[in-house]
Amino acid sequence: MKFVKAIGRYLTQYFSKLQLLAIVVLIVFAFFVSDSNIFTRLNYDIEIHDLNNQIEYYREQAEKDKERLQQLNSNKEDIEKFARENFMMKKPDEDIFIVE
Repeated sequence: MKFVKAIGRYLTQYFSKLQLLAIVVLIVFAFFVSDSNIFTRLNYDIEIHDLNNQIEYYREQAEKDKERLQQLNSNKEDIEKFARENFMMKKPDEDIFIVE
């Protein structure tokens, strides 16, 4: 409590009450009312963090897809296996049974 009173005396010694009021109003406006208030900035920081995580995820997926593409391009049997598994393609003399 003494600390708060000491700060109050210090501030009133160097600033008038009108100046202190103006400073407080500017601080409140800057941190809580303006378009770039503290809550908006925190939300932006969270959104940036989420987007960076998504970027990292998609980069990893792109690397996996590049490796898979190289593997498919290198072997004809792998292309046939991939087509059969993912697109349910079949040879003319085959029957396919899908089990879910």
